[in-house]
Amino acid sequence: MSTSTNHPADDILFFDFEEEFVEDLRCIPMIVRFKLDTCGIKLKLAEWNQFSEEEREQFTFQPCTSEDEIEDYREFLKDLIFMYTETDAAEIPVEEHPPWLDTAVIPPALVEKAQTHEVEISLQQWQGLSPLQRFALIKLSRPSHENKNFLPALQEFQLL
Repeated sequence: MSTSTNHPADDILFFDFEEEFVEDLRCIPMIVRFKLDTCGIKLKLAEWNQFSEEEREQFTFQPCTSEDEIEDYREFLKDLIFMYTETDAAEIPVEEHPPWLDTAVIPPALVEKAQTHEVEISLQQWQGLSPLQRFALIKLSRPSHENKNFLPALQEFQLL
């Protein structure tokens, strides 16, 4: 397993395929979903929508990379969820070796989803993506996800 560093797409906060909802952050953008998986908190859309626009922006822009940043992000999120819902935040396991950081293997579910669109993603293409782009493709290829953005993501990431 290897990780990509200093990729040109690392500074991207929002993808073009998210354009319809990022202005008011009414849906949880991929960058926040990425951070949620990093800190181990499951956030429901109903909870997200109770946050103020400023709070949603803070979760979008707040760093969540180092151990301290991840813990700060997690605690702030847990506190806010409790403040609005009076219930504890749902926790999810944090993957020790998440598939979006593995540039040696394209996840089989992603390969299958791409094939349904008659697209074959090469290992070289996979390796050329940023971790956030790989994360987005993995999330958009899950059967439980409304994946209308899968094809636009493939186009945006120049995989078509």
